[in-house]
Order: sequence, then structure tokens, then C-alpha cells
Amino acid sequence: MLKNDLILRNPLRLMGYKAEEILTPGGFGAVLARAGVGKTSFLVQLSLNSLLKNKNVLHISLDDPVNKVNLWYREVLSRIAEQYNIQQTNRLLETILPHRFIMTFRVEVFSVPKLEERLTDLTEQNIFSPQMLIIDGLPFDESIYESLSQLKTLAQNKSLYVWFTIRTHRDEAIGQEGIPTRLINISDLFEIVIQLQPEGKEIHVKALKGEGASSDHPTLLLDPATMLIKDQIDK
Repeated sequence: MLKNDLILRNPLRLMGYKAEEILTPGGFGAVLARAGVGKTSFLVQLSLNSLLKNKNVLHISLDDPVNKVNLWYREVLSRIAEQYNIQQTNRLLETILPHRFIMTFRVEVFSVPKLEERLTDLTEQNIFSPQMLIIDGLPFDESIYESLSQLKTLAQNKSLYVWFTIRTHRDEAIGQEGIPTRLINISDLFEIVIQLQPEGKEIHVKALKGEGASSDHPTLLLDPATMLIKDQIDK
């Protein structure tokens, strides 16, 4: 019952996404924000929502070691438990951890063939078979399109849905749909793009692309104190 209650409280439903999973297998989603605004925390919350549904999540970090990523999950879950007055955090964590696997790469050695090799090792040895991938810390430079295209093919072949963090910059030019112009040439690979935009003392969660972008539902907020997603009515 506890897991079901938390799933129903997933505030992303308020953005207009009606499907059980926001992304479909083979789909790409991106969370855009400047450094330190809350991209990793946001994706950990998406990951936890899938873990609560017994979906297998592979969290790939190109910035942080395994112990730091694990700490992210514990801290976010602890804050959620405090927010909803949940007393069984450790028990809940024990039930979802078998569905999560953390993998790290150094940025300079990351490649799609190496990722595919590691995925094959995990699945063929029956260690872990992911359904969702989180890729945190991948540099989105001018040469990224080829790697993303390869990742798209991999995701489609393995029926994975993939979420990325994308670091933006304060003064960069903005193009169609509010997406930075440097990312326009890769936007066709993404079904959903969500932006975390600081406005005064608030961090607004805005859907730039996808079903939620055309929704009349109110903008969500990311609480700067806890980095948890909340509805405007919870302000």
C-alpha cells in the first residue's frame, strides 16, 4: 500500500502526462538546467517512481562515484518520507534496491559500444536487465549527435527508455520551443524535454516538448530547500 500511495502522489501526472510511463520504450527524455539547479535530484525522483513500480533502472553517472549516487537516492527518499510522514523508509529502500543498478564511467572513456558491452555482460550473466536508463553528466557538445543516434538505436533494440541531464548556460541563445539553439539539431531525437528554470526564489518545472508541453495544467515547482517536485498549490 505504501508504494502505491507514493506512485499516486507522483506530481509529474499534473504536467499532463497520462501514460503509466512518461516515456515509451526506445524514447528519450531530457532535463535541462544550469549547474546546481537540481537535474540529478529530479531524475532520481523519476527513477524512484519507476522503482516503486518494480521497474529495473540503470543509473549511469559520468560525474559522481557509486557511493555518491547511492547517497542521492537515500537523501531524496528520506526527504520524500519526511514530506509524507512515512515511517518505513529503510524497509521501502530494501524493496526497491534490487531493481536499481549504478554504473559509472569517466567522461573521456564513455562510448555507446562500451555501454552496450557492459549491458550485455549484465544481462547475459543474469545480473541485471534494465528497463530504464538514466545518463547523468554526458557532455552535449557539437559531436554528440552521432553518439545519441547510436544510443537511440540501442534503446529501441533493447526496449529501453532513457533520461538525460543536459547542462545549460545562463546567457545562451534560445530557439524553438524554448530549447537552446545549440541543441536544436538533436531535439528530433527526444520525445520529452523538461526545463528547470529558476525564477526569483522558485525553480519552475516546465515541459518544453512532449505531451505536457501543450497541457493546461499548472507549472510544477522544484523546492529549492529539498529539491523535491511539488505542485503550485503546495507553495
